[in-house]
This record gives sequence, structure tokens and C-alpha cells, in this order.
Amino acid sequence: MQKKHWFSLRRNWYNYGCLQCLHLFTKLSFGHNLAITLQKEFNVSVIDSFYVNNVKSFKNKISNNQNRFYIKILKERIRLLRENKIKIYNQDARNYKKISTLVDKINPNYIFHLAAVAHANVSNKNPFSTFDNSVRTLENALDATRSLKKLKRFFYLSSSMLYGQFKKSTVNEDTICEPLGIYGALKFAGEKMVIGYNQVFKTPYTIIRPSALYGERCVSRRVIQIFIESALKDEPVLINGDGKEKLDFTYIGDLINGMVKMIKNNKSKNEIFNLTYGKSRSILELINILKSYFPKLKIKTIKRDKLMPIRGTLSMNKAKKLLKFKSEYNLEKGIEKMINWYKKKDNEKYFISKN
Repeated sequence: MQKKHWFSLRRNWYNYGCLQCLHLFTKLSFGHNLAITLQKEFNVSVIDSFYVNNVKSFKNKISNNQNRFYIKILKERIRLLRENKIKIYNQDARNYKKISTLVDKINPNYIFHLAAVAHANVSNKNPFSTFDNSVRTLENALDATRSLKKLKRFFYLSSSMLYGQFKKSTVNEDTICEPLGIYGALKFAGEKMVIGYNQVFKTPYTIIRPSALYGERCVSRRVIQIFIESALKDEPVLINGDGKEKLDFTYIGDLINGMVKMIKNNKSKNEIFNLTYGKSRSILELINILKSYFPKLKIKTIKRDKLMPIRGTLSMNKAKKLLKFKSEYNLEKGIEKMINWYKKKDNEKYFISKN
């Protein structure tokens, strides 16, 4: 049976992917896991410039154990892709001419745009870079699809941040979006661009809104990764505010399983989906789980960032109904997998305090 082709564009993993042919514009954070999963059924291609949260960016930073660890993990991701016979294109997706030529050459059936700056705090400090690596890459990817005759779907990874301040404990896909800060605003703009291309050029799409992602081989410095690495270094875990704020933490395995279902189910066409665990947990609950692994965990509270919206649970009713999706990893189960990963293959030694 001939595999379909997909292409993915990563953050600076620009991943484009195909089920006949699948292409990813992607982030190495979880894009490599998605690519490896899809390669079992599809011919997968990946585009990555290796600059944003990737090998080249960390090589340009101060050499310390943490950065050496991140470089090691990034190289491991590339090795895993090559071992799974996934074609990697080292190309900057901000270059429209080269990207459009490459997309024409690959001629994918499915495209995943995962390219972005992954952290809201970084976006607020450097809005130009965020725009350049998020919106510009998206515009280039969308416009490149206009010449594709076999494109079945364009997948865009959005974010729960575009909801802004949650007015209720739970939001669904019909909740009015009022993003706070640069990151959420650009994700909202990205969604409108994708929908606009559908309206004008009939580009079929699926938009995905995850929340508080975490998992193995991540270097994006999201909250769970930061907390675990601080604990390994015997450094205080910094809590913004009183710790009562809730997030709908999403393990990468659940996100990938949901995305695979979207490819295979035509009911996801031209739809927006929340894709999370579906139940929010407080930061204090997260701390208590980590204390079962790190009994001497130190905590330090800092003033809450006003540009970080109060969030909560993302309703999964739509994904359950249309895709028959069911999340598998609650916070306890996901953190267990992540900590076990840190403690194997000498990963832990990079964080052990010398004091």
C-alpha cells in the first residue's frame, strides 16, 4: 500500500507532512514525535531552519550544563528522525521563494504548520522575532499551498492563549477570543489567516488549540519542564502569584494522538478543536505531585505577570463527539513519564547541583 505524503513546518522545525505525502513546518518540541508517529503510515518530510529553540540557537548561547543538555536532546531528535527514515530539509521558512519551491517539489497531501516562538514571555519581550517566526512563516506556508493540486488539509497549531482571561472556569471553541499580549494576539491572527485562505482559495484546514504542553525531549522552557529542572538542580521552584491559578496541562502523547485522529477523520475538516487533557489543575497541585519525587522541593513566590491570563479548563466535548478522542494522560501519569525520562540515559547528571 502506497503511503500518503505529509509535510510539516516547525517552529524552527518547519515541518510539512503527508498521509499519502505529509509535510511538517514544525517545532522540535513535539514535532519530531509527531513525525515519527505519522511515518508509520505516511511519507513524512520535515523543514527546519534549526535556529529557534534548536541546535544553532543553543550553540550561540553561553556554554553550561543546561545548554549542553539541550544540544544533546536536539541532536537526539534529529537522530530519531533519521533512524525513522524521515527526510529533513534545512531551510528557513521565512524565505518565501525557497519555501514555495520546496513545497512544490514535495507536493504534499497534508501540511502541518507548527512553526512559532513557543513562549508567551519571549513573545512579549521580542515581538518582531515572534512575528517573523510565526506569522511570516505561516503566510509563506499558506501561500505556497495555492499551487498544490493534491492538498487535503492544512493543519495549524494555535494556542489556548488566544482566549485571554477566562471569564468562566471552562471555555469551548465558540468562546469569544480576547487575547492578552503578543503571543495570543499573533495566534489569533494566525487562525484568521488560515480561515481567510479557506474563504478565498478554498484551502481546507484544521485548527488545533492545545494548552500548557509538556513531555520528553522538550527545550521550550514551559512550566513543567522548568519546575522539574529546577528540582533536579536543587533550586527553588518559582511560582507566579499564589499558585491557585489553574492550567489544562496537555501531555504530548495526547496531543499527537488527537492530531492523528484529525488526519484520518474528515469531520475535522474546516473545524477548530481544543485538544488538551480536558481538566485543569492548579500550580499547587502540580507542586504536590512533584514533591512525591522531590521531597525537599523548594518554593519561592514572585509577583504575578499581569500579561499572563487567568486560564482554566478547555472543553473537549467537540473532539470527543466528532473525533471520538479520549485523553489518556492525567497530570500524575504524564509527569511520571517525564521524570523517568530525565532519570535515564545520564540526563539527570546535567542538572545535579555541585553544592
